[in-house]
Amino acid sequence: MKPNSGTLVINIMNGGKAEAYEGVYQCTARNERGAAISNNIVIRPSRSPLWTKEKLEPNQVREGDSLVLHCRPPVGLPPPIIFWMDNAFQRLPQSERVSQGLNGDLYFSNVQPEDTREDYICYARFNHTQTIQQKQPISVKVFSTKPVTERQPILLTPTGSTSTKVELRGNVLLLECIAAGLPTPVIHWIKEGGELPANRTFFENFKKTLKIIDVSEADSGNYKCIARNILGSAHHVISVTVKAAPYWITAPRNLVLSPGEDGTLICRANGNPKPNISWLANGVPIAIAPEDPSRKVDGDTIIFSHVQERSSAVYQCNASNEYGYLLANAFVNVLAEPPRILTPANKLYQVISDSPALLDCAYFGSPKPEIEWFKGVKGSILRGSEYVFHDNGTLEIPVAQKDSTGTYTCVARNELGKVQNEVQLEVKDPTMIIKQPEYKVIQRYGQVSFECIIKHDSTLLPTVIWLKDNDELPDDERFLVGKDNLTIMNVTDKDDGTYTCIVNTTLDSVSASAVLTVVAAPPTPAIIYARPNPPFDLELTGQLERSVELSWIPGDENNSPITNFVIEYEDGLHEPGVWHYQTEVPGTQTTVQLKLSPYVNYSFRVIAVNEIGRSQPSEPSEQYLTKSANPDENPSNVQGIGSEPDNLVITWESLKGFQSNGPGLQYKVSWRQKDVDDEWTSVIVANVSKYIVSGTPTFVPYEIKVQALNDLGYAPEPSEVIGHSGEDLPMVAPGNVQVHVINSTLAKVHWDPVPLKTVRGHLQGYKVYYWKVQSLSRRSRRHVEKKILTFRGNKTFGMLPGLEPYSSYKLNVRVVNGKGEGPASPDKVFKTPEGVPSSPSFLKITNPTLDSLTLEWGSPTHPNGVLTSYILKFQPINNTHELGPLVEIRIPANESSLILKNLNYSTRYKFYFNAQTSVGSGNQITEEAVTIMDEGKMAGILRPAVGAGKAMASRQVDIATQGWFIGLMCAVALLILILLIVCFIRRNKGGKYPVKEKEDAHADPEIQPMKEDDGTFGEYSDAEDHKPLKKGSRTPSDRTVKKEDSDDSLVDYGEGVNGQFNEDGSFIGQYSGKKEKEPAEGNESSEAPSPVNAMNSFV
Repeated sequence: MKPNSGTLVINIMNGGKAEAYEGVYQCTARNERGAAISNNIVIRPSRSPLWTKEKLEPNQVREGDSLVLHCRPPVGLPPPIIFWMDNAFQRLPQSERVSQGLNGDLYFSNVQPEDTREDYICYARFNHTQTIQQKQPISVKVFSTKPVTERQPILLTPTGSTSTKVELRGNVLLLECIAAGLPTPVIHWIKEGGELPANRTFFENFKKTLKIIDVSEADSGNYKCIARNILGSAHHVISVTVKAAPYWITAPRNLVLSPGEDGTLICRANGNPKPNISWLANGVPIAIAPEDPSRKVDGDTIIFSHVQERSSAVYQCNASNEYGYLLANAFVNVLAEPPRILTPANKLYQVISDSPALLDCAYFGSPKPEIEWFKGVKGSILRGSEYVFHDNGTLEIPVAQKDSTGTYTCVARNELGKVQNEVQLEVKDPTMIIKQPEYKVIQRYGQVSFECIIKHDSTLLPTVIWLKDNDELPDDERFLVGKDNLTIMNVTDKDDGTYTCIVNTTLDSVSASAVLTVVAAPPTPAIIYARPNPPFDLELTGQLERSVELSWIPGDENNSPITNFVIEYEDGLHEPGVWHYQTEVPGTQTTVQLKLSPYVNYSFRVIAVNEIGRSQPSEPSEQYLTKSANPDENPSNVQGIGSEPDNLVITWESLKGFQSNGPGLQYKVSWRQKDVDDEWTSVIVANVSKYIVSGTPTFVPYEIKVQALNDLGYAPEPSEVIGHSGEDLPMVAPGNVQVHVINSTLAKVHWDPVPLKTVRGHLQGYKVYYWKVQSLSRRSRRHVEKKILTFRGNKTFGMLPGLEPYSSYKLNVRVVNGKGEGPASPDKVFKTPEGVPSSPSFLKITNPTLDSLTLEWGSPTHPNGVLTSYILKFQPINNTHELGPLVEIRIPANESSLILKNLNYSTRYKFYFNAQTSVGSGNQITEEAVTIMDEGKMAGILRPAVGAGKAMASRQVDIATQGWFIGLMCAVALLILILLIVCFIRRNKGGKYPVKEKEDAHADPEIQPMKEDDGTFGEYSDAEDHKPLKKGSRTPSDRTVKKEDSDDSLVDYGEGVNGQFNEDGSFIGQYSGKKEKEPAEGNESSEAPSPVNAMNSFV
């Protein structure tokens, strides 16, 4: 037996024989108040025995004679299903001439030559054991004789002229007559002295079987079957007697009495033969049960007089006859309880004036308390016709008025005590539309306004909604909704329709509608365009079960041709007063053939349509009621989704009224667990679209089907859908969580998937919770803001983007199903590496003098690591906005200011400033500043330029016309010519590869693709020429400024650190040697400038 349950489980899956548990079982539930017993439960093992071996002789039959092939299946439990097939497992065709009887035999009314074959095989299918047994094949040989003699009918089964049949009430009655004869006889059925019951009578097996469902005693009588052909007839009378197992007329019901009260238990049942009534007390026959002086048994009634608390017991009534029995438990509870009121105290009820008010006073007590109502603190008891007092304690005021407002007191009393409760009633003024919208006719492109002015109770807050044709207003700015009106600007034809103002409060709702007709501006005053007049003289002809023809006469079209007619119908049986769209036809057509549904009381009307709008509907046609039929379709959108871990909620979309095809629409809901050898469990329900199956395992698949039925029968067999019982939260967390840090802002997390059986629902994915614990550079914790990433499906990894460099993080992983999240995995700690810093927070240039500037800066807001240094680059800008040589200075990370000296006076400088970590340089910020002009010195001398780490101190003077300068330039030109000749000679010897360098002197240094080791004149040398260059060397040809450690170098965008590009974009990394490590930067002394540098400074 299951723990904490009365369920007895018999499991033979692990051994044991079913026969050992065969027998009758009964459950008894007992406590100190009594004992209840269940019905008898009979357990019998299923059996599917083999066919007994027998020697079958071939059947030789003359053409035209009758033949019976006997099946004689083995007796099984439950009985097998019989069918005939051939060796190819194809069912043998059956007809009025050849058919299978209820006993499984195959009957031939007359044999034909085509009946000759050697493989008539009878099969018995035992559904419960899922086995099929096969009889040995039977051989039939038909020999022909000429001529074939015709024969009048004789009955093959049943034999004789009369027989009897006994059937139980509520069962299905099956009567069978199979006749022989040539030509093949036709069977007819009648009931002597009466009619076959309508709606419950069916004919099967080519009318050889009469089937009457849900039989009752009234179906008893003589049923005659008549077999007839052209030569005569034969008949057989079956005398049917309908017996009945016991059924309830009045079942005993639980009884609650107080000490000293009287009461009765009534147990009345009927049956055929009449059942015997016996009583038990606490599962023991009442004759031998402990005596109770307050109890007296009188046949089907137990009378209790002056009961005491010890009289409490559970009584069982057993009604039985030879066909079955009924058992019911009734608890007689002798209880002494003072009154209790279950309605909450000071509950507030609000109603609208002139409507009913219901004030609850739910109570409990034994003896049953008496209920009285009072109004006010010292009011008198309420009586009179203006109040209705319900048995459950509720006070009803049928027409509440404003003066009904107040406090009402409910008093419940019995001999054990008294209790009272107060409730409050507020009566509100009704909401009214004091100025309703009115019918409007407006020309196209005009403006129209509908008013809707309301009056309401001051304590209620109304909301006003406007609808067009019972739907929301179009999403169009031309519709302006004001406090008391609706205005439509620039009216078009599509604005034509019915506009409704709906006013809602928490207690009531009112509405008012008006029609807007949009017309075209008339071309001349004489022509008036309007909607057409309604059609008239509707007539129905050619009435059939599923169709009818409707005709009509059109009304006046009012100067606008009728484009089409709309036909609508009303179902007076299911939805009286509601008109539905049926179809529409062109304006030239005045008749239409309409398709109909069964069991609908149709009325039709016709609406004419032209460019102006729709006419008023015509007068309805005469009514036409179609006959009932089985449902044609089953409910749609069948679903099975559990709402709790131990249930399965089966839902469907109910059939509309006209889809029922007949009275008594119900639904047969069937379900069984998928992939488990279970029978279908079914219930029949009505007027609902949901059924809840309780006590299911958590999240298992079920096969579900919902079939419609009515009083005439079932719809076609529905298709099966797969649903699942309810989900529960996942049981375990993902394991083996690993984190792989890809870079300073991106990490990849891996985990092992959880076993699907622990998900306990539809696996929706995994959620990764991660949060920053602290920054490793600042060592300060902050408010933890957890981030969540969801990975759909059964993924076992994911990327975590947007991480902050040089920080410590934690994460955990959880599995998610439709119910929610499972437990979290243990927190995993990981750290991101350093990244490049953000730009310095500010750069200020102050204290300008003739030859110096002071720079101040703030550290980066996000250092993203340990700062190693700052990089300062600057260059002069002349009056034509050309850039001069670029100077770079590396500054220790702990500095926050710098004084630049030896600058040119009255010169604008552009500064580029960024911070560095061990990973690289961050974004830079730029500033410009000007040194002070020296008015007393208009001429100067050439001052030596400084290298990396010192400012350039040359002062620009106009020396382009100086003789010594011209001579110097000539010497430089000669030197360049000699160098070019030397390069040409060395190239011819091999080992050098020319590179064309074209650099724009005016380009921003931030986008100049300079290289630190590119110091040769347009060529790359062998390894012997790869020597570090001096800081301050420049390309001599075009004043291009060298840029070191640029944030935007081509190397950063290449596939590897050794890839180099020409200025024209060609890749040369495969020819050059490995890039030499640059010398340490700092404030080392610079070399003297070359003439080329001087030229770059002064040109």
